[in-house]
Amino acid sequence: MSERGLPAVEVAPLHRDGELGGFVLLGRWPEDTLEWTQVLLLAVQMAAVPGMLPGGSTVFRVAEEVPDGPPEGAVGLVLAEGPILGDRPLEPGRFAGHLPPGLAVLHPPRSTVASVSEYDTASGCLLLPGLPELGLDHRAAWVEADAHGHITRWASRSSVDLHADADTAALGLLLVA
Repeated sequence: MSERGLPAVEVAPLHRDGELGGFVLLGRWPEDTLEWTQVLLLAVQMAAVPGMLPGGSTVFRVAEEVPDGPPEGAVGLVLAEGPILGDRPLEPGRFAGHLPPGLAVLHPPRSTVASVSEYDTASGCLLLPGLPELGLDHRAAWVEADAHGHITRWASRSSVDLHADADTAALGLLLVA
């Protein structure tokens, strides 16, 4: 149970050919930006493990679906969609036809400039898109951590200006046509 008496949000990694293919969300959906930031922390810690993201920075899409033969309690997925840079990067507008509940980008240690030089960290950004014209703000979270649990950056914010950060700008471009 969580602090608020709700069942816990559980996260289990999905592997594809020894690489991080995404995550299964179990129990219930994260309720707010703080709970999504905790999910992002787990994802960043996985990305910090050598070889988990061998292709470099990778975009993940939150999906309101479950895998075939889902584990008990599965409520959704966070799936690797492809690289943000390099060979065959995802194109702007990729998700414009069906707005996902969230997009994230994970950067492995070799793509992250560590804010604390003693730690070999990975980083990530999660964008929970809103509909500003309807009064629903964009929300985002940023995490930098290593595979051992050391957190060197943890931030979340509502009313996000997508152009103020490189990761939110890139994720925003994937959402618009």
